[in-house]
Amino acid sequence: MKTDISYLKSWVGKFEERFNKISPEPMAGLAATLDRSDDLDPKIGDPVPPAGHWLYFLPVHPMSDLGSDGHGKRGGFLPPVDLPHRMWAGGRIEFLGQLRIGDTARRVSTIKSVSHKRGKSGDLVFVVVEHQIFSQGCLAISEEHDIVYRDSSSPQQNSLPDKPAPTGALWTRTVKPDPILLFRYSALTFNSHRIHYDLAYATKKEGYSGLIVHGPLIATLLMDLCCRESSKMSLTGFNYRAVSPIFDTGPFSVNGSPSEDGTQATMWATTNTGGLAMRAEAEFGR
Repeated sequence: MKTDISYLKSWVGKFEERFNKISPEPMAGLAATLDRSDDLDPKIGDPVPPAGHWLYFLPVHPMSDLGSDGHGKRGGFLPPVDLPHRMWAGGRIEFLGQLRIGDTARRVSTIKSVSHKRGKSGDLVFVVVEHQIFSQGCLAISEEHDIVYRDSSSPQQNSLPDKPAPTGALWTRTVKPDPILLFRYSALTFNSHRIHYDLAYATKKEGYSGLIVHGPLIATLLMDLCCRESSKMSLTGFNYRAVSPIFDTGPFSVNGSPSEDGTQATMWATTNTGGLAMRAEAEFGR
């Protein structure tokens, strides 16, 4: 690596604080994107659904601060890792209170750890960011977000066979990942990373077989499935990890298998070729 890992580790402990009005418009857009027709007119006081908090506290980079891939340039709050590819790898979320539309919320983000490994495809740097969201003076959401930076990979590496996904789901939903869905989610999250909307860039520059479905969109669809199928219970925890990418080349599915008492569920996303794209564990309470 060009950048000394000890220098990158000096970012550990760095934090930033942001405030955001929890307005209804992003929740209406999310409901439309998830095809939840009964939730298209959110009102002040309505609860923000699980994963809805990802539509707030968004980074706003000027055009002059964007890299060629559409991401913001390295440095600032996140450590300036010089590896070319940044991925949303997973995380752990605790829903401790209720974030409601109309609230003025505060998010405190802290760099928890920075580590380096050497993998089959080259250098890997792992960054864990803790987010704590406060509303009405109380901690509503506590989250750890895993980010992975990696070396360039060849088209052959990007098309390695998927690990087979589980079968026997009791909950399932099929999703068509067309460019319209990906554009809508990119717009909702102000995500200008070109792999999600620029087919020529994704295939010719990055070597992928198509546009890539956003990791947080897959996780959002899994949490949405939990809410659809377990409407009498509240989601209190969600731990998830991305395993392989999903492309816009065919329908994929989000799936779940709840425990007998309904307090937990094993969740996963399956690619259109039967591979495991994301796995997760959900916890519920009343």
